Amino acid sequence: MQSKDPRFDGWFFIAVRTTGIYCRPSCPATPRQRNVTFFPSAAAAQRAGFRACKRCRPDASPGSPEWNLRGDLAGRALRLIGDGVIDREGVPGLATRLGYSERQVHRTLVSEVGAGPLALARAQRAQAARVLLETTDLPVTDVAFAAGFASVRQFNDTVREVFATTPSGLRAARRPGTVGEAGTVTLRLPYREPMNLSALLDHLGAHAVPGVETYVDGTFARVVDAPGGPALVRLSPGDGAVTCTVRLCDNRDLVAVVARVRRLLDLDADPVAADAVLGADPRLAPLVRKRPGLRSPGTVDGFETAVGTIVGQQVSVAGARTVLGRIVAEHGRPAFDGEPWLLFPTADALAAADPATLPMPRARGRSIQALATAVAAGELELDPGADRDDIRAALLALPGVGPWTADYLRMRAVADPDVLLASDLVARRAAADLGIDLGGGGPAWAPWRSYATHHLWAHLYGDLWSVKP
Repeated sequence: MQSKDPRFDGWFFIAVRTTGIYCRPSCPATPRQRNVTFFPSAAAAQRAGFRACKRCRPDASPGSPEWNLRGDLAGRALRLIGDGVIDREGVPGLATRLGYSERQVHRTLVSEVGAGPLALARAQRAQAARVLLETTDLPVTDVAFAAGFASVRQFNDTVREVFATTPSGLRAARRPGTVGEAGTVTLRLPYREPMNLSALLDHLGAHAVPGVETYVDGTFARVVDAPGGPALVRLSPGDGAVTCTVRLCDNRDLVAVVARVRRLLDLDADPVAADAVLGADPRLAPLVRKRPGLRSPGTVDGFETAVGTIVGQQVSVAGARTVLGRIVAEHGRPAFDGEPWLLFPTADALAAADPATLPMPRARGRSIQALATAVAAGELELDPGADRDDIRAALLALPGVGPWTADYLRMRAVADPDVLLASDLVARRAAADLGIDLGGGGPAWAPWRSYATHHLWAHLYGDLWSVKP
């Protein structure tokens, strides 16, 4: 707080008792320390009666990297809440997904972040409402329901409590040029420096699946199968943030789509902490200095990534893209009428497909069908709220899925930051070149071993680090 260090934005929040305002640590304001109270989340500050600072907009800060790091109940719950599960399934649905009672989930979240699931979802709705008011011409009533509020009155009361103004006041205060095309929302997605966003988009573009994704002139675009219908997302570098333009079929999907994009780009990471641990190893230090803030990309759809990973076994990236494009063309669905965009096939569609008709060796086709069958039956949930150890065990039980595939999906689909792919041939070649023995599992690199894996790949492949789809 004293140094105005933006790296800690989202880690904690500063509330000033004399003004009733809460801020991010980097806020230019300088309150007297005796008047300051700290909160672990924006929801906790709101729950205590503080309103968001209009100057630093603490509700728009990057998410805390602690919850991506942790695989416990609190971490899993916060990742699911970020994906909008409360709005779609309520607290009972969240508890069911986590395998705990509602009371236990509430007690754990209050203990860890100072607010229960409903308060956390409420803070998230408030942020979504502000974005919609400032970036779209949607009627205020439509904004209320699109942000997830149950009534216009609840929406009005929340906006007044959180932002100390009315919805009309937020709309009137927006900056010129913030309203995008009809039906689209344009956002700035913040992240912690350092980050080479262009290199990350190049990496994603090198693996773009035809029909689902494109990469043209530095802009990565893809369709997302959101809960309310297809969404089209375009991502490009902005001024210290990702410029994200979203076209939605259902505006209530904004929260879920933004959460998935943030996971895809690993925007809530703490790159300084990861670089400090990895850079302390003199053998990795040159790699960290060359690519500071290297991210560990996630996914917007765990099932899609799992299919791509199985398809990519023992084939080139170009070959895998071709095969995936054929699968999408055969079993995918049109995303928008009259447009070439396609949604990736559902688990149900691939579970019903004849493995012999899939454009790959028969055994690999059977692996994809087994994966699809498990996902369609609800026996395997490849999402950030899943238990990481359980997911690995469930994947290994599938035919044709070995430790490399299970660990790779734990890193990508479940967003585990501490996976070292010690059996990966490219990682082993890079490690040998650097004089590193991966046999010990790299314990000194914990809890950032996923990032060490990416550094090893990048050592041989450069900024695209194009190893597996």
